[in-house]
Amino acid sequence: MSEEWTPTRISILIALWNEGLTTSVIGDRLGVTKNAVVGKVHRLGLPKRGSPIRQKPKPAKVISLEALRPGMCSWPDGEPGMEDFRFCGDPVEQDKPYCAHHCERAYVKNVKDKRTAAA
Repeated sequence: MSEEWTPTRISILIALWNEGLTTSVIGDRLGVTKNAVVGKVHRLGLPKRGSPIRQKPKPAKVISLEALRPGMCSWPDGEPGMEDFRFCGDPVEQDKPYCAHHCERAYVKNVKDKRTAAA
């Protein structure tokens, strides 16, 4: 399975890579192993693609009110009084009670005030 990487084969590799085919399929079409394809793609500096293997979602960490400490995001998640109610718990933004993600949701600029000031 030791095939030479000719300019024609390289252009085919690039075309198949850009189509989004897997390294195994590209290898089968070119008569090389998938590892040969991976190596050549790397040496050519072609853009990386995400893994087709889907990661299992991480289980949500349960941060109860008792476990909430200074420096932890206090954004509530769920219905108070229910068993799955918790707080975010991620590190907070400086001088804010929430993490960066929840600050984006909590602190929304009023676009209407900007329009009035501009007029």
